[in-house]
Amino acid sequence: MGYLGCHLSSAGGYAAMCKTAAAIGADTFQFFTRNPRGGKAKALDPADAAVLAGEMAAGRLGPVIAHAPYTINPCSQDPRVREFALNTMADDLSRLELLPGALYNFHPGSHVGQGEEAGIALIAETLNQVLRPEEHTPVLLETMAGKGSEVGGTFESLRAILDRVERSDRMGVCLDTCHVHDAGYDIVGSLDGVLEEFDRVIGLSRLKAIHLNDSKNPRGARKDRHEVIGGGEIGLQALVAVVRHPALYHLPMVLETPNELPGYAAEIALLRKEAKA
Repeated sequence: MGYLGCHLSSAGGYAAMCKTAAAIGADTFQFFTRNPRGGKAKALDPADAAVLAGEMAAGRLGPVIAHAPYTINPCSQDPRVREFALNTMADDLSRLELLPGALYNFHPGSHVGQGEEAGIALIAETLNQVLRPEEHTPVLLETMAGKGSEVGGTFESLRAILDRVERSDRMGVCLDTCHVHDAGYDIVGSLDGVLEEFDRVIGLSRLKAIHLNDSKNPRGARKDRHEVIGGGEIGLQALVAVVRHPALYHLPMVLETPNELPGYAAEIALLRKEAKA
């Protein structure tokens, strides 16, 4: 199997996250670029960033995922909200140049009554402004559950964004198992079928990371409520199938389950054991 880890607090910095990952048996992790409910990032510490960059370069860690804050909405009706999203993403990507090999993931946003087509156009417009030619970090659209006016609840909507982005070479997708299940994709009964559809619509070459989560909801509920591994409607064996799948096993896979560190350590150990069985 590939790289397996979880979401970690970035409060102690990059070097601290590397130590925590090693302590719980993880060889990748995800972190928020700044307070997920706020806007301002901590001052950069190049020496701290160099520790994480070195771990990835040496192969002790796979690609880590930097997650944009939840507060950004690049397809809001409000120009000020869109400007905040643009400035935040541009700042994040500038800072991530210190972490070669990292990935940048974000929720596409909510069109809030404008309609999906308008939302898609605004998201692509933001990406075309933030993807600077001198920068390198891959940017990932996350698959969403489709609740409310969320954009990204179907593979087709993600493809529509990708088709409008000028720096297409910088773009990829992060597949969230809870989200696609809640959006109606049958990853329990037909994982191969879902991946074939993803490949037809988007292309598996675009798939760069997995959020590995169980779901509290039945398939198609469009609610987005994560559950611990094996404790929800997706179930352990279906998630082990994701970890083992030959089209996926090489990707960084990050747990976002409702857990503290001991729970994450137990889930990582369980998934590694079951994947080898």
